Amino acid sequence: MRLEYVPNPPTILSPEEQGIVERVKARRGSKGLIPLDLTLLHAPKIADGWNVLLGAVRTQTSLTDDVLEIAICRTMLIAGAWHEWNNHVPKLLAADGFTEEKLSVVKLVHLTSQGPLNDRQWAALLYADHMSRAVSVPDSIFAKLEVAGFSEKEIVELTATIATYNMVGRFFVALDIAEANDKPPSGSNEPSNSPI
Repeated sequence: MRLEYVPNPPTILSPEEQGIVERVKARRGSKGLIPLDLTLLHAPKIADGWNVLLGAVRTQTSLTDDVLEIAICRTMLIAGAWHEWNNHVPKLLAADGFTEEKLSVVKLVHLTSQGPLNDRQWAALLYADHMSRAVSVPDSIFAKLEVAGFSEKEIVELTATIATYNMVGRFFVALDIAEANDKPPSGSNEPSNSPI
């Protein structure tokens, strides 16, 4: 970590800042404050906004678990945010019907074939890949979302998820939160701390 984490529990807080800490802790539940929180709490109002945004993206969308976690995992893979990748791969594998074989497509450096992914999973993966690598998404890739049956609401939720996790990945990598930049997943051929 390039900064010191704030103490856990945080100390010398104003009543407003203590309220922010309590809101973050409430969202985390039994996990308590994690290294990301202990970094963000250097700037409590940023931590508060982050907590609201991530709470909405993680728990308030209509996206299925597989689509949500494909978007997050692909974004983290491209960013080289290994701590978050390692946190989200088990969630993806826990999604109904998701397998290691499907994960092998998500992990590919260059996406060339849909493999065992269904059309919605493939469209979400391609969209996350383009948003995370080039930001600009070709019309042909965007059209795959519509063909796969994503509603306008789902497209907004998917776009917000990918955009949010691009922010998360960059924040983790820039500050080396959880000291994972040089620890790519086992079996990965990717260089540490660099996009694929």
